[in-house]
Amino acid sequence: MDVFQAIRLRRSVRAFLDQPIADDQRQQLRQALRYAPSACNIQPWRFLFVTEWSMRQRLAEAANEQLWIASAPLIVVACGYPADAYPRMAGRYSSVDMDLAIALDHLSLAAVELGLGSCWIGAFNEPAVRELLNVPDEARVVAMMPVGPPADPAMIRDIDEADRKPEQEIFGDERWE
Repeated sequence: MDVFQAIRLRRSVRAFLDQPIADDQRQQLRQALRYAPSACNIQPWRFLFVTEWSMRQRLAEAANEQLWIASAPLIVVACGYPADAYPRMAGRYSSVDMDLAIALDHLSLAAVELGLGSCWIGAFNEPAVRELLNVPDEARVVAMMPVGPPADPAMIRDIDEADRKPEQEIFGDERWE
């Protein structure tokens, strides 16, 4: 599979099989995160790999009761260090948020390559997640991503062109027209 195929196949998966992710696949997911770029290569992050059933349940509850999240055999919790992030972007957008978004995108595409599904989770009670996972004050919980084999393999499928806006609506050349 090439990266363009992975991009076309990536979907938000919200139902997973109850089977663990193989150690070699888990290591590949870690490397996808580790090799992700960040502003000035600062890497202002820490990723928590949560596999324990009871903790996955509590994270799902802290994610506004999105209980399906606990069905994933792995929840990756992306934490960032705002004080360590590239400072020149302050005011426009958060460098740490951008850096973690890039890393999680790498993770989601690596998951597709491995036959796994994933879903971005941005709706959660950060103080509750921080307390559950003992996240220090200097770090922020930016996002979570459940990962695992999809309950229905058809969830990983090629993009339906009818669901995408036409190119002329989303691209411009040289200036806005």
